[in-house]
Amino acid sequence: MPLDEAARQEITATIESNEVVLFMKGTRGAPECGFSATVVGILDSILTDYHTVDVLSAPHIRDGVKEFSAWPTIPQLYVKGEFIGGCDIIQEMVGTGEFYETFGLDPVQIVQPRIKISEPAAIALAQAAAEHGGSGRELHLSIDATFQSHLSIAPRKPADVESISDSGVLVLLDSISASRADGITIDVADTPDGQAFKVDNPNAPRVQSMSVADLKAAIDGGEALELLDVRTPEERAIAAIPSAILLNEGEAARIESLPRDVKLVLHCHHGGRSMQAAEQFVSLGFTQVFNVVGGIDAWSQEIDPEVPRY
Repeated sequence: MPLDEAARQEITATIESNEVVLFMKGTRGAPECGFSATVVGILDSILTDYHTVDVLSAPHIRDGVKEFSAWPTIPQLYVKGEFIGGCDIIQEMVGTGEFYETFGLDPVQIVQPRIKISEPAAIALAQAAAEHGGSGRELHLSIDATFQSHLSIAPRKPADVESISDSGVLVLLDSISASRADGITIDVADTPDGQAFKVDNPNAPRVQSMSVADLKAAIDGGEALELLDVRTPEERAIAAIPSAILLNEGEAARIESLPRDVKLVLHCHHGGRSMQAAEQFVSLGFTQVFNVVGGIDAWSQEIDPEVPRY
């Protein structure tokens, strides 16, 4: 069937307006086929933001993109307007390192991470999960680009990296997750639905502390940073650090569009609210996030007494 012109224009506009587009079955958070889930897992491991199109909810796109790309299956990945391929090709590119080059990244070095599962409850839960999964299914750990950890029971894949925990439990990881997993601890936590795995990863980015003296030095030195004030407009009207930007809804959207290695420095009145906001930015994948210890009150006392205290 010839590609409908309206569908062609819609597909073209989507590809041109997004640097990375995945045409898939389901959504990023809920893929509805194994091939789509595999590609989402690969993309999540290296990217914090990309666009997806659920072809199941748009039949004209499902049929149209196959004709548009001259490719018979879903999912389909486009990067910077270029068709990359489907699931099998993407997996091959990951294996050769070519996939990382597509995004300007260095290939991931294959490492065998050290994983600790020493608590009896965690060991028992891991073993029970593997047994419940059935023959040929094993415990997998994936760690995405924001260092969120996901444990699942799934069949072994050829490129999986093995990690034998200190307790002898086998954990399988993809190569990207393995590079982020060395030294992690897998434990259990009680939830309303029963016991669940809890992963502590020492490699995950964390909020760092910054003194007001260091902040002053960074500002005076012209260091590239985003200084964000998370207080209310009423508080800011009383006292403000001149170069700080009030973090409102519009500014939050702007910050979220920035590269994840931008330096973010947050302050509030005493440091509590800014710590909470800083942790949110870390969860979005930002790797250089600082909380100003003591907030603007410390700035008034130690740096600029002309800034009123309240």
